[in-house]
Amino acid sequence: MSEPATALTGCLAPIDKGGLDALIENGKKNPKAVKTLKCKTVAEGRFRHANYIRDLDPYIVDEPPGLLGDDTAPNPSEASLAALGSCIAVGLHANAVHRGITINSLEVELEGDLNITAVWGTGDVSEKPVGFTDVRINVHMDADAPQETIDELIAHVCQWSPVFNTFSRPVNMVAASL
Repeated sequence: MSEPATALTGCLAPIDKGGLDALIENGKKNPKAVKTLKCKTVAEGRFRHANYIRDLDPYIVDEPPGLLGDDTAPNPSEASLAALGSCIAVGLHANAVHRGITINSLEVELEGDLNITAVWGTGDVSEKPVGFTDVRINVHMDADAPQETIDELIAHVCQWSPVFNTFSRPVNMVAASL
């Protein structure tokens, strides 16, 4: 009996199980492979920016009125929380399919604490942490697995999430003018 082309995961749209298996195998064959991701950010005026990624429509980032923006899109910090939540959700979905767990529903709620008094380095620049100091992640997952298995799955996904790891460890950064 051959495996189905897709893995059903309750009410979530199915993912290609064969494609997932191929990604897993390729990762095992090439454990040191690195892919460079790119984004070009173009200022549109005030604090609104268009971010160009691959051949996709621009991803807009703005600031809320309290931070002098036009409130047309998430601000950069909110966008980073969205990236974290999406990365965790992708990891949970892929790992559930890999383990044969059916997900009926999945929501990841995030909130982060951020001191904004420095106003991008123009305000109170006294010594304090810049960026998120605390991020809380709450996963609501209904699946055909015991809660202990779901909790282990969440811990496993956070250990291997690229965005979670970017948040939780130092990253080499280089800024230059061209």
